[in-house]
Amino acid sequence: MVQIIAGKKGKGKTKHLLDRANSAVKESKGSIVYLDKSSKHMYELSNKVRLINVNEYPLASSGGFIGFICGIISQDHDLEMMFFDSFLKLACLEGEDISDAIATLKNIGEKYHITFVLSVSMDAENLPEKTKADVIVSL
Repeated sequence: MVQIIAGKKGKGKTKHLLDRANSAVKESKGSIVYLDKSSKHMYELSNKVRLINVNEYPLASSGGFIGFICGIISQDHDLEMMFFDSFLKLACLEGEDISDAIATLKNIGEKYHITFVLSVSMDAENLPEKTKADVIVSL
């Protein structure tokens, strides 16, 4: 499953994402991973959430990002949720069509029973039609 928190930069998407990750820990029986472009939110996350600073790895394409996600999934069979802050940056999709990447994440999520929660710096109405139904928060 893919859930999108949409809104322009500075609207509070990261706060929603952090709150959701911390709430998920209380209900989850499995692992939770939070991907970000830095480690600055480390102290705002529960210590039960694994924070990964994606900038520490050489990712240069959306395909590479999907491979990176699959690598994380292959190492943790108890993974339940993944949170992506600044999805467009992390996935190397700034200014690109995100439809294929979202469809791929949906397929991966269904296959491995993982929920992906993405923060996307874009107004919900500007998202591709195929992804608009996945918006859970629009700021």
